[in-house]
Amino acid sequence: MATKKNQYHPQIAFHPGETLAEKLEELGMGPKEFAIRTGKPEKTVIAILKGKSSITPEMAVQFEHVLKIPAHFWLNMQRNHDEYVAREERQELLTESTEWAKLFPFADMVKKGWISRKTTIEEKTSALLAFFSISNHNAWEDYYFNQQLKVAFRISLAHTKEPYAISAWLRKGELQASELPTKPYSDKAFKAALPEVKSIMAKHPENFFKQLQALCLEAGVKVVHTPCINKAPINGSTRWLNDTPLIQLTGRYKRNDSFWFTFFHEAGHILLHGKKDIFLEDVDYSDKDLEKEEEANNFAIKWTLSDEQEEEILQQSSLTENDVLEFAEKFNTHPAIIIGRLHHKKLLHPSKGRQFIEPVELG
Repeated sequence: MATKKNQYHPQIAFHPGETLAEKLEELGMGPKEFAIRTGKPEKTVIAILKGKSSITPEMAVQFEHVLKIPAHFWLNMQRNHDEYVAREERQELLTESTEWAKLFPFADMVKKGWISRKTTIEEKTSALLAFFSISNHNAWEDYYFNQQLKVAFRISLAHTKEPYAISAWLRKGELQASELPTKPYSDKAFKAALPEVKSIMAKHPENFFKQLQALCLEAGVKVVHTPCINKAPINGSTRWLNDTPLIQLTGRYKRNDSFWFTFFHEAGHILLHGKKDIFLEDVDYSDKDLEKEEEANNFAIKWTLSDEQEEEILQQSSLTENDVLEFAEKFNTHPAIIIGRLHHKKLLHPSKGRQFIEPVELG
């Protein structure tokens, strides 16, 4: 069905009680007599005349018999008035939320295609409210600050540096996840998929992300790529949407060693920590559990390049390119993982081995 682009909304729509008052005056009929003739309580009639009560379909039919004015006339007037009042209230809500809307990196959200371009602050506010599926900024605060719905969002962003940008990034991940069909989550299936994921990491084919996403979906895990947004320099996040775990990745550093470490870190959160927490990487927040972050780090180390494997590499008196390639093949990892680890620990000069690092461009 085509949507009407140009819909007329009257600047004002009077309550039908005003028309009723005019008609009763014309007939010389007072509220008491009209109430008796229609079988309605006098207080109800007076409330309608004052615009404090609505005309129901049953009343409209009674009015039709007494006043000889069709029921649909009264119902149309009531409907138009109710819509007018609702739009006025909506406009008030938008006006109240405009200062809230200014706190979001709207231009970057438009640039990334998350929201369509808008001109006025009222249009931008309306677009942001629709993006979050909320009616006003108070609902956003209840969700992201006050944790009114803890089953869905278990941390407060109130004390993070950029809660508005972070919430936009998280919301985009939810929208992306909603488009991915998946099987019911299985711990066993996800654990079984990780060796194959590790092999994808080692080979890092051009379509690695699609392969990764498909493998995880088979195990009931949704993996999405949501690029960083201004003011929210996040590496990744893990949370559960109902009974489905979601791994949201940015590919922030655009290099494969960082990408894969982050993925396995988030996978660790799923397998080690269950449904009770939400984890945001590179973000400080009040509920952050440093012990669980360390456990997830150790999980990622185990799957990318274990401590024992690293120790074996360090036994080499000097590390050549061929050594790196041989160790990568032996440990079923990618040479960039080895180089990245040695760079991170300052065991290798940052300029050495950079040819092994693969760029990650996910769009």
